[in-house]
Amino acid sequence: MEGLDALKISEDKKKYIVESLNPVLEEMVAECIHRMPRDPVPFMLEWLEQKKVNDDDKLLSPEEKERINAENKKLQDEINTVKSQMQECAKLAAGEENKDEEEEEEEDDDADDEPPPDFERPMTNKARQSVSAEAYGEWNTKKAFVAPVIAKTDEQKDRLRQVLSRSFLFSSLEENDFNVIIGAMKEVQVKEKERVINQGDSGDFLFVIESGDFDCIIKMPDGTEKVVKTCSPGDVFGELALLYNCPRAATVQSKGAAVCWQLDRDTFNTIVKEAAQKKRDRYDAFLAKVPLLGSMDAYERSQLADALVSESFAGGATVMSQGEVGKKILHH
Repeated sequence: MEGLDALKISEDKKKYIVESLNPVLEEMVAECIHRMPRDPVPFMLEWLEQKKVNDDDKLLSPEEKERINAENKKLQDEINTVKSQMQECAKLAAGEENKDEEEEEEEDDDADDEPPPDFERPMTNKARQSVSAEAYGEWNTKKAFVAPVIAKTDEQKDRLRQVLSRSFLFSSLEENDFNVIIGAMKEVQVKEKERVINQGDSGDFLFVIESGDFDCIIKMPDGTEKVVKTCSPGDVFGELALLYNCPRAATVQSKGAAVCWQLDRDTFNTIVKEAAQKKRDRYDAFLAKVPLLGSMDAYERSQLADALVSESFAGGATVMSQGEVGKKILHH
């Protein structure tokens, strides 16, 4: 207690300074000297607050720490979910803007088959982004599309026909288009844990699963990866990048050895895209109006839309009977 003897204070206060104040002040001053902040006052306030948190943490029992950590993790998961939903909304909003631009561009091009008055004007170097509409007319006639034909055995064709018949995208195709798709598809053998597509990459192919299961993985804002869906035989993945001309929305990884059939962008766009897109948009608009499904986001609705199957009933036909086991939901 040297140096305190000159102070005219009680022994209790001298003891308090030595045992309680000095250790904290010495530790804080040492840290301040080590860091050398430009303004030491905010630094010391922050240091004292952090020390209080650390000291309180030492007083918690293991059970209390586990409970608090669980609550913190739950809050962080909720924050990540909200961030993901906001990102999905932003993507959808951007997609709608691009779609409106494309429709306006097509209307302008369809108005006159002749080139516009300034068609011969030298082009500037400024790039036009997010507009992929094509102009039509006698002066810009689209070339006839010829789908690739990949040799297959009769056994492969039979297997592929069975797989495609279970798929939302291909089951409603006319026979001629169906045969073109079968000829253009390529068999792909996939190893266990192999990543067939990666989130963020550009998409040139889609895949139809014949055998095996695949996890759809999304990278979260904090860098972790989350499995959002598992695809099974008959499912299609990779189609969103072709339908909306956008980067891959998720990484797809096989859970074990698997067999897929690969279809290229040009064949898909020419044969399948228009019919499938109209069907998906029609079902999505319908699902958005169902109160029971109001809490679903756009991605979840698109997955449900792919699973919808239309059924027709003759006049007076029995749709369902009282007392029978319910296996499906019907909506008209």
